[in-house]
Parts: sequence; structure tokens; C-alpha cells
Amino acid sequence: MTHIPPPAEELRLLDNELRRLDARRAQLLARRAWLITALQQVRPLAATAPQPVAPVAPVAPRREATAPGVQNVLLLLGGVLLTVAAMVFTLVSWGHLGIVGRSAVLGAVTLAVLAAPVALLRRSLRSTAEAVAGLGLALTVLDAYALHEAAFQGSDGTTYMAVCTTTLALLWTAYGTALGALRLPRPAALVVAQLPVPLWVAAAGGGLWTAAAGVLLTAAFDVAVALRGSARPVRVVAVVCAIGSGAWGVLAAGVLALEASGPAGAGRATVLFALAAAIAVATAWYSPRSDVAQVTAAVGGLLLVAGAGGVLRVTVSDTWLVPALLVCGIALLTVVRVPDAVRRGLAVASAVVQGLALLSALPAVAATVLGPLGRIGDVWSGTPVDARDAATLGGVWPSGADTAPLVLALVAAVLVVRGGVWRRWALPPAWAAVVVLPAALQLPYVVGLSVQGLVVAGLLAAATATAPVALWLAVVTSAGVAFVSLATEAATLTVLAVLTALFAAAARQGRHAPVTAAVSLGYATALAGAVGAAAGWRPEHVALLVLVVPVAAALLAPRIIDPATVLAVEITGAVAGVVAIGLAVFDAPLLALVLALCGVIAAGTAIRPDRRGAGYAAAVLFVLATWVRLAAWQVDLVEAYTLPVTVPALVVGFLHRHRAPGTSSWTAYGPGLAATLLPSLAAVQHDPEWLRPLLLGAAALLVTLLGARHRLQAPLVLGGAVLVLVALHELAPYLVQFADALPRWVPPALAGLLLLGVGATYEQRLRDVRRVREVLGRMS
Repeated sequence: MTHIPPPAEELRLLDNELRRLDARRAQLLARRAWLITALQQVRPLAATAPQPVAPVAPVAPRREATAPGVQNVLLLLGGVLLTVAAMVFTLVSWGHLGIVGRSAVLGAVTLAVLAAPVALLRRSLRSTAEAVAGLGLALTVLDAYALHEAAFQGSDGTTYMAVCTTTLALLWTAYGTALGALRLPRPAALVVAQLPVPLWVAAAGGGLWTAAAGVLLTAAFDVAVALRGSARPVRVVAVVCAIGSGAWGVLAAGVLALEASGPAGAGRATVLFALAAAIAVATAWYSPRSDVAQVTAAVGGLLLVAGAGGVLRVTVSDTWLVPALLVCGIALLTVVRVPDAVRRGLAVASAVVQGLALLSALPAVAATVLGPLGRIGDVWSGTPVDARDAATLGGVWPSGADTAPLVLALVAAVLVVRGGVWRRWALPPAWAAVVVLPAALQLPYVVGLSVQGLVVAGLLAAATATAPVALWLAVVTSAGVAFVSLATEAATLTVLAVLTALFAAAARQGRHAPVTAAVSLGYATALAGAVGAAAGWRPEHVALLVLVVPVAAALLAPRIIDPATVLAVEITGAVAGVVAIGLAVFDAPLLALVLALCGVIAAGTAIRPDRRGAGYAAAVLFVLATWVRLAAWQVDLVEAYTLPVTVPALVVGFLHRHRAPGTSSWTAYGPGLAATLLPSLAAVQHDPEWLRPLLLGAAALLVTLLGARHRLQAPLVLGGAVLVLVALHELAPYLVQFADALPRWVPPALAGLLLLGVGATYEQRLRDVRRVREVLGRMS
């Protein structure tokens, strides 16, 4: 309600304010000149007198509300209070006056209040005029109530309300038009105009359909006002009213469509949907803003499809309802000779319909792709009845999924026809349509396998050409067909062999070779296992057949140029080796053989200059093979397990030092010596026999002497430490006996003498330690 004066009035006000500011400035300048003169006269006296403290100017309090805000609050509160007072007068104090007095008082007050804004506008008090006008509009409502209580108490309430709302809407519109400077009456009239049509329908006994039609016509009127209105408040209120009325009408149409049991009832609901769609499309057609036009056109397109769906629901079966609605959505793309914004909005509506259709087909795709996973626990159980039984294992097929291939194919065709960036998205729905087709049509089991195999071949060809997404679709499809093939032995062997060959051929093309090569070797591993199972072999024997895949990977890797493909092949071969080890884990002799063969494969790989690190894996595998073999022979000597590690490690260390003389003895010989000396030393602690300590001590002595002879730290320190510990272990019983035989004062005395001796020769001992450190430092 903030008053904004016309330009001429505002210019006059600014001129008056500037004149007042000029006059005030002249007064301040005169006062300043007088103050300067007064200060110059008293300056000598002020130089000797103490300077007074200048008073601090008081800080004006911060204003927390603007003048227009205060004005609007006051006017709003005044209007509300006056309206409440009028209501109290009308409802409570009415009985104290007669019919003439009541009419005269209320009518005179209403006319006076409605006339007051005229004088207020002449004085440029627009905000006050708005508040008074609002009070006058409220009084007209009270006039209508008073008139009903005085003269029309016996009339029908709904009819009277319809008459009153119609009259008030017209009167408020005329009043707002007459006083064009006021912004409140016409929006208020538009709000009241939403009520007459539903009230007239209710008064005439009309049903839900008639009321919905009337509300939609009211929404059409609101749209016209929003598009053609001159005042912005009127347009804003018209937009809000149009959205509310249109939503109410569409909701009523949806209720009628769901309740319809025949074409007649569905047709009546379709008429409402068509009317709402026409209003939305007309709004889009004439809207000056492209974003609004696009949104309303999209809503109109969806309403058209919904209207068609109401009729289709009672005329076609549930299976064909989604394809029929999809066709209606696709038809929106064929609309021509419309503005660009409308065409884009209809395209959005079509896309929404197509997306919903795709969602309805997802259960069928999921059942076809994920259903065969259940074959893992039901391998080679027999030939399924058809492709649907193979996919669902005799389970429940999703309702209405028989037409899923058609829905997916239509969406794919639309994407292809639209071209451009849309064409690249056509492959997934096309793939899904072909994959679901055998199960949807209940084709024979062999035909379903053949179709999915051809899909894999086609996708691999597309992936080799231009479509990377086809590669992953091919992998998913191949996994599905592989699981489906588990129903029979012949199908499993055939499908795995074909998949291995297809992905190997794709890998030879060079494009996406890392993925296709890895998948090919993976299916080769599965094929090897299936062949062994078909031959009746036990799992540990099948492991020997699975080792063919790591051998093939080791032979193929040096012949491949692409490093990524080489790595993928080697990783897949290693995984196949792990599978072989897992199959043989319950048979120790065969497990030792498998580990040894894996070690041979790793050693062969280590021959390549860029794969020297595989030699460590080969050594570990050989050692594990030896340990498993010893365990199978029930050998419980620790040295039998440690010496196979120590001997190769020392040989490798010797060769490494021969090639690189600067290598430390700890690096070359430390791991190998520790692998035998330390476990044997631990075993000595629990061995009551004399042979192991004797042999370990002799070996430690030999290692110590060799370390001293060749001046090597690792043999000298490790051998000497083990030799001392073995000697202490053997002497421990005698030391205990000797300690028991001594008097109790002897150990403390010996400790004291030892401390005195150490203290007396501390410097000499330090010199000896330095000499020993220098000798060890000169050793390599």
C-alpha cells in the first residue's frame, strides 16, 4: 500500500525539499561565521586556560522501521479494526434497529466508505485510499449478509450465495475500473469471480462433471485475464487462480476417469481432460514468455495423453494399455505448424510418456537378465519348457510384460528417427527389446539361446565400430546367456565355447581389447571347468584342466602390443590360477602339483625383461608346493620346510652379489639364513633330543666361520647369535644346578665384583667396542 506519487507531483515535492535544504544551509553557514569570530576574540585567554572537553554529540538512535513500512502497518491495522467493528455492528448490534434504520445505517456507511477514496486520491493519499477501499469492499460483503437476514431468509442459501458472488464480482470490477488508481478492487473481484460458476452448478443440482467443466471454464477466463490484463497485480492473481482452478478441474477429471466402467463415463472424463489441455496449449500459444509456454505446452500434452488413457483403460486390455498410451505420447511429436516453444513443450510431454513406458518395461528386463542367476544352484537340471521358463526358473512373469518388447522397440525407433544426440541412446532400449523378446513370446529354449547369442555378436560388432556402450551390453548379455545355458550340459558347453570365441575375435580387432580379452579368458576358464565336470572329473582333477588358461595367458601376453591388454590378460590368467588352486585345495598331493605348475608358469613369465617381479611369485609358489607335498607325506621336521627356502635364497643371493658386488650381505644372505636358523632355534627350545641342537650348533658354527672368513656381517652376526643361544640352551640345566648349589650371598657378591670390574675398565671397554665396530664396518 506504499503511495508512489505521479512524476509531476514527485518533482514538486523534490523542489520544495531542496528549497528548505538551501535555507537551512544558509542558516548554518551564518552561525559558523559567528562562531569563528567569537573564537578568534577569546584565543589568547584560551591559550592559558585549560582546554575544555568538547561535548560528545548524542548518537541518534537507529531506526528499526521505514516510514512507508510504518504507514502500511498503521493503515492495515486501521482497516482490519474498522472491518471487525463493522462485523460486530452487523452481527451483534443489529437487533436494536428496525429494518429501515438498519438498511439506512449500513448502506450510508458503505456508500460513504466507498466514496472516500475519491477525495483521498485527489490529495495523493493513495495508500490511505487503498486501505479505505478495502474496508468498503468488506462492507459490501456485510451488506449482502444483512440483506439476506433482513429480506431473503427463506431463499435457498446456495442460490443466494451464487447471486451475491456474481453481483460482488461485477460491482468490484466496475468500482476498480472507475477508480483506476486503486490496485485492490480488481484483484479482489477476480478472486470472488472463482466462486459463481461452482455455486450456480451446485444450486442447479449439477454433478461432479458439470462442476469440473465450470471450474475449467473459470480457469480459461483466468488465463485470458492473465494474458490480456494490463495491471500486474491482476495478472499475478489471475495466474494463481488459473493454476488452482485448473488443478481442481483436472483432479475431478481423474476421479471420473478412474470411476468410469464403460466408454461413456470415460468419454465424459476425456472431454474434461481435452478442455484442460486446450486451455494449457492456448496459454502456451499466446504466452509472451518462452519458458512459460514450454511448461504449459508440456502440461497440455500430458493432459491429452491422460484423456486418451481414460478411454483406453476401459476399451483395451491391461497388456496393451501401455503400448497404446506410448503411441499417444509419440503422436505429440507429429504436431506441426505450431510455435517453437509449444513444439518443445509437446516434445517434453512425449519424453515423459516414453520414460514412464520404459519404467513399466523394466520388470520384464530385470526378470530376463537377472532371473537366470538362480541357475547357479540348479545346474544341468534339464531342458526348460521355453525361454520364459529358462529366464524365470518357472517363476512368475511380471504382469503386462508380454508387450514390453514392443514398448522398448517403439522408444528405440523414436530415438533413431529424431537423430542427432538422441540416436546414441537408442541402443539400450533396442537391446532390451531383443533380449526380452524370446521370454515375452515364450519361444523355444534353443531359439532363446540363439537369439541372445546373436545379440552378443551384434553388440560386439557395434562396440568394435563406434558404440562403446555396446561393449558393456554385450558383457551383460553374455553373462545372462551363460547362466541360462546352465540348464543343460550340451547348452553349457556350446554357449561357453561360442562366447569364448566371440570375445577372442573381438579382442583381435584391437578396440576395447583389454575388456574383451579378459572376458574371453574368463569364459575359457568356465569352459575348462564345464568340460571337466562333463567328463565326471573330481574338482581337484578339473583344476589341472583349468591351468590351461594361465598357460595360454602366459603364452599370449608376450605377443600382444597394447600394455593395457597385456595386463588384463595376465591378471585374468592369475585369477584362473587362483581358481585352479581353490579347486585342488582339498587334495594335498594334487594341490602341491597345481602350485608347482603355477610356479612354472610364473617362472616362465619372469623370463621376460619387463616381468622380472614374477620370479618372486614363482619362488613363493614353489616353496608352497614343497610344503604341501611335505605335509602330504606327514613330514613334521621344521628343517624340511625351511631348507627348500634357504638353499634357493642363498643361491640367488650369491648370484646377485656376484653381479653386484656392492650388495649388502644382509640383503643377499640375511633372508635365506634367517629362514632356517630362526625356526630351528625355536624348535630346539622344545626338543628333548640331542641331535637337533648338535646339528644346529654345527651349522651355526660353520656359518659364523664363513662370515669371519669372508668378512660378511649377516653370516657372522646370525651364526654367532644362534650358536650362543644354542650353547646357553644346552648349558641351562647345569647352570640351574650350579646356581642352586651356591650360597645365597654369592650371586650378589659376584654382581658387585662384576660392576666394579666394568667400572674400572670402562675406558678400555669403550676402546674395544670402537675397534669391533670398525672391524664390522669394514665387512661388507
